[in-house]
Amino acid sequence: MLAGASEAAAAVGGSGFPTFPVAPGYQVNVRSGPGTNYSILRVLPFGATVGVRCQCEGQVISGPYGTTALWDCIGNGEFISDAYVKTGSSGYVTSRCG
Repeated sequence: MLAGASEAAAAVGGSGFPTFPVAPGYQVNVRSGPGTNYSILRVLPFGATVGVRCQCEGQVISGPYGTTALWDCIGNGEFISDAYVKTGSSGYVTSRCG
Protein backbone atom coordinates (compact mmCIF):
# COMPACT_ATOMS: atom_id res chain seq x y z
CA MET A 1 0.00 0.00 0.00
CA LEU A 2 1.29 3.46 -0.82
CA ALA A 3 2.08 5.98 1.91
CA GLY A 4 -0.78 8.27 2.87
CA ALA A 5 -3.55 5.65 2.86
CA SER A 6 -5.18 5.15 6.20
CA GLU A 7 -4.13 1.71 7.36
CA ALA A 8 -7.24 1.53 9.53
CA ALA A 9 -9.49 2.24 6.53
CA ALA A 10 -7.69 -0.02 4.09
CA ALA A 11 -7.12 -3.72 4.37
CA VAL A 12 -6.18 -6.16 1.69
CA GLY A 13 -9.18 -8.36 1.06
CA GLY A 14 -9.34 -11.77 -0.57
CA SER A 15 -9.06 -10.09 -3.98
CA GLY A 16 -5.49 -8.98 -3.26
CA PHE A 17 -6.53 -5.33 -3.76
CA PRO A 18 -6.76 -2.75 -0.96
CA THR A 19 -10.37 -2.37 0.17
CA PHE A 20 -12.11 0.79 1.33
CA PRO A 21 -15.62 1.74 2.46
CA VAL A 22 -17.95 3.79 0.27
CA ALA A 23 -19.34 6.91 1.99
CA PRO A 24 -22.14 5.96 4.38
CA GLY A 25 -25.62 6.89 3.19
CA TYR A 26 -24.70 6.82 -0.52
CA GLN A 27 -25.62 4.43 -3.30
CA VAL A 28 -22.83 5.07 -5.82
CA ASN A 29 -23.10 4.62 -9.59
CA VAL A 30 -20.48 2.29 -11.07
CA ARG A 31 -19.56 3.55 -14.53
CA SER A 32 -17.82 2.09 -17.57
CA GLY A 33 -15.17 4.84 -17.49
CA PRO A 34 -13.86 7.72 -15.35
CA GLY A 35 -16.68 10.25 -15.83
CA THR A 36 -20.43 10.77 -15.69
CA ASN A 37 -20.56 10.67 -19.48
CA TYR A 38 -19.86 6.92 -19.28
CA SER A 39 -22.74 4.48 -18.90
CA ILE A 40 -23.92 3.25 -15.50
CA LEU A 41 -23.17 -0.47 -15.17
CA ARG A 42 -24.65 -0.98 -11.71
CA VAL A 43 -25.27 0.81 -8.41
CA LEU A 44 -23.39 0.00 -5.21
CA PRO A 45 -25.68 -0.57 -2.22
CA PHE A 46 -25.54 1.40 1.04
CA GLY A 47 -22.61 0.27 3.18
CA ALA A 48 -20.58 -1.13 0.27
CA THR A 49 -16.85 -1.78 0.47
CA VAL A 50 -14.77 -1.80 -2.71
CA GLY A 51 -11.45 -3.28 -3.76
CA VAL A 52 -9.46 -0.67 -5.68
CA ARG A 53 -7.47 -2.30 -8.51
CA CYS A 54 -5.96 0.92 -9.83
CA GLN A 55 -6.71 4.64 -10.09
CA CYS A 56 -6.77 7.18 -12.93
CA GLU A 57 -7.58 10.79 -13.74
CA GLY A 58 -11.03 11.60 -15.09
CA GLN A 59 -13.91 14.03 -14.69
CA VAL A 60 -13.76 16.27 -11.61
CA ILE A 61 -16.44 15.23 -9.10
CA SER A 62 -17.47 16.64 -5.72
CA GLY A 63 -18.61 14.24 -3.04
CA PRO A 64 -18.53 13.62 0.71
CA TYR A 65 -14.73 13.21 0.67
CA GLY A 66 -13.94 16.34 -1.32
CA THR A 67 -13.55 17.37 -4.95
CA THR A 68 -11.28 15.26 -7.11
CA ALA A 69 -10.47 14.13 -10.64
CA LEU A 70 -9.33 10.75 -9.28
CA TRP A 71 -11.38 7.67 -10.20
CA ASP A 72 -11.06 4.18 -8.72
CA CYS A 73 -11.21 1.06 -10.87
CA ILE A 74 -13.13 -1.49 -8.78
CA GLY A 75 -13.50 -4.20 -11.42
CA ASN A 76 -12.84 -4.92 -15.05
CA GLY A 77 -14.00 -1.69 -16.72
CA GLU A 78 -15.84 -0.51 -13.57
CA PHE A 79 -15.11 2.94 -12.13
CA ILE A 80 -16.35 5.11 -9.26
CA SER A 81 -15.27 8.59 -8.25
CA ASP A 82 -12.74 8.65 -5.41
CA ALA A 83 -14.85 11.47 -3.91
CA TYR A 84 -17.17 8.72 -2.61
CA VAL A 85 -14.50 6.32 -1.28
CA LYS A 86 -12.87 6.70 2.15
CA THR A 87 -9.23 5.99 1.29
CA GLY A 88 -7.76 8.30 3.93
CA SER A 89 -5.85 10.17 1.22
CA SER A 90 -6.55 12.87 -1.36
CA GLY A 91 -4.08 11.21 -3.75
CA TYR A 92 -3.26 7.81 -5.18
CA VAL A 93 -3.43 4.86 -2.75
CA THR A 94 -2.64 2.17 -5.31
CA SER A 95 -1.13 1.91 -8.79
CA ARG A 96 -2.22 3.99 -11.75
CA CYS A 97 -4.42 2.34 -14.36
CA GLY A 98 -3.00 1.63 -17.79
